[in-house]
Amino acid sequence: MAAAAAAAAAAALARLAAAFLLLAAQVACEYGMVHVVSESGGPRGKDYCILYNPQWAHLPHDLSKAIRWCQRPLPQSLLQLRDWTASVLCSPPDLPAKGFSNQIPLVARGNCTFYEKVRLAQGGGARGLLIVSRETLVPPGGNKTQYEEIGIPVALLSYKDMLDIFQSFGRSVRAALYAPNEPMLDYNMVIIFVMAVGTVALGGYWAGSRDVRKYMKHKRDDGPEKQEDEAVDVTPVMICVFVVMCCSMLVLLYYFYDQLVYVIIGIFCLSSSTGLYSCLSPLVQRLPFGRCRVPDNSLPYFHKRPRVSMLLLALLCLAVSVVWGVFRNEDQWAWILQDALGVAFCLYMLKTIRLPTFKACTLLLLVLFVYDVFFVFITPFLTKSGNSIMVEVATGPSDSATHEKLPMVLKVPRLNASPLALCDRPFSLLGFGDILVPGLLVAYCHRFDIQVQSSRVYFVACTVAYGIGLLVTFMALALMQRGQPALLYLVPCTLMISCALALWRRELGMFWTGSGFAKDLPQSPWAASSADGPQPQMDSDTGLSQPPPGEGLAKCSLPTKQPPASSAPEETGARAPPQEPTSPASRTPEPTGPVGTSA
Repeated sequence: MAAAAAAAAAAALARLAAAFLLLAAQVACEYGMVHVVSESGGPRGKDYCILYNPQWAHLPHDLSKAIRWCQRPLPQSLLQLRDWTASVLCSPPDLPAKGFSNQIPLVARGNCTFYEKVRLAQGGGARGLLIVSRETLVPPGGNKTQYEEIGIPVALLSYKDMLDIFQSFGRSVRAALYAPNEPMLDYNMVIIFVMAVGTVALGGYWAGSRDVRKYMKHKRDDGPEKQEDEAVDVTPVMICVFVVMCCSMLVLLYYFYDQLVYVIIGIFCLSSSTGLYSCLSPLVQRLPFGRCRVPDNSLPYFHKRPRVSMLLLALLCLAVSVVWGVFRNEDQWAWILQDALGVAFCLYMLKTIRLPTFKACTLLLLVLFVYDVFFVFITPFLTKSGNSIMVEVATGPSDSATHEKLPMVLKVPRLNASPLALCDRPFSLLGFGDILVPGLLVAYCHRFDIQVQSSRVYFVACTVAYGIGLLVTFMALALMQRGQPALLYLVPCTLMISCALALWRRELGMFWTGSGFAKDLPQSPWAASSADGPQPQMDSDTGLSQPPPGEGLAKCSLPTKQPPASSAPEETGARAPPQEPTSPASRTPEPTGPVGTSA
């Protein structure tokens, strides 16, 4: 038994060592740029991605230094880029008769090691070597002795980029190799921050206000259109099922990305168009035109005689989604449509999904906190490639045949010119889950604010906490220079600040249980202050006058003419006559809303 345990431990250590070595190899490899211009002075120069190993030779950090480095032996500004891809440069006969004097040759990949190629190129007078690869770019490695012998840079260039160079600039081109430093943070983070915090704040405010209006109106608005737009309370069982589905879908996407990515794209098109319709419909309903309805008919949906303006809005939302689906790979402008649809989708989900208690909020956020950390930081030690499953799926596998990207993210192009932006990550991403999960807690805080008349202090505090957590995420991203699980920082910030505020205000008990928000019947303003004591038997569905929509739920109070224990008229819909007095002992309260009762 001891020997078996020791063998298992040794195998585990070997796997960890291999993973660390793989990570070290990835760090040793860096992205750079080759700046290409035409000798005839045609179009402006253009940068192309290269993958190089700084252990062969370091590259200058900016283009001006690269040009000065090229000028030392030459009067020209850049070195000549020579197409020698007909040869693999593995033996002396592969060298041209006059060598590569002060040139950067392009040679084909294969048949020998990188060291053999660069040694021949250096012996032939080359000032650098670009190896053209038709496959995935890999680090041009060697050993310590070989690194010390070679004094010129060697890098890999994709075959696609090589074709673009000669098609765009002709056969006579000059080039310079350089590797600018990566900026700590890109300016596009400001745009992502504004979109994320704005979506969380607007979605949380809208969701809370919508629930309050629903409670205040009671059964009077319980029509067919209201029933279709009701919120869904999240239970612990639903949370467990949701997390299991997320884990399963993420693993399936990792192994079957090329097949399932189109399913996700289709789901996003349908759900985002629905979300956009839900966000724009309140505005369209207030327009003074388009109020006429379709004629009477027996069609499945049109028999409700919807307004013409709403039908036009539905067509517009569907058209926007279809346009994005067709042109989703247009990097110049398609990201704007994706972000607009993504924000609308998040607002729709925040309005539809509701966490009834802080207990449910804590459970959901903590479970997804573990989920996010595991799939970002732990899975690199479990995969053969050493890559995080979460980052690999979010950015798209490098070996994907479709080259499609998952749309469930906000994306903004990098504004700083850098090799990483050019080669691997032209966009900064923030997943929808990093908006929706904390946003559900913000929505809960807004509903609780209105119940206890706290002037939205919980809502503001939780929104500010989300912004702080997002800033901490950006700082971690800048320091570690790798993808970060945003929930690692967002969950502690939002939960701790919300809980600390409730504890400071001595409302932690009510905040934890929701103080009646899990029930159908709205509470009176003084019922929440005595949550531990017996509550007077009151029926909220009375025929009393109600405050204007701008007032909070807690401002609904009983008239002074009737004591709390006296009978009040009960509104039971069309089945019972209004204004019929009943005694408290014989009254049987009925659920008045679609949210569901709690025992």
